[in-house]
Amino acid sequence: MNLHDWIDELCDVLDLETEVDEGLLTDLAELTHDKVDAHAGPVTAYLLGYAAGGRGAGPVTIERLAGKAQELAESWDRPADAPDPDDIDDPIPEDTTIDHTVDLEGDDDDDDDSDSDSDETQDAGDTK
Repeated sequence: MNLHDWIDELCDVLDLETEVDEGLLTDLAELTHDKVDAHAGPVTAYLLGYAAGGRGAGPVTIERLAGKAQELAESWDRPADAPDPDDIDDPIPEDTTIDHTVDLEGDDDDDDDSDSDSDETQDAGDTK
């Protein structure tokens, strides 16, 4: 089975009525694999298909979209192992509005009322 047969069978399984320019997709996938990241090829092909499908694009529009992706890939200058800017740890600003005091005695004034209420309820239940 060759790639064209695979595409025909896959389109049948996915219930797609479309024509695929496998040369365009494989060239774009190979370029992005080489210039961007090893996994960029299939992701790029998927996103190109998603963009084309969302627009109901014909062959001319698909070629234009692929050309934009190709231009981006050819100008890509970030190494594949460069950190994602969203994943870089930013310094956490100091928040001086938080009370950092610790009650070493266990005497938390806010909880005294609720603790004594529950103790009284338990004592009252024990006498019955």
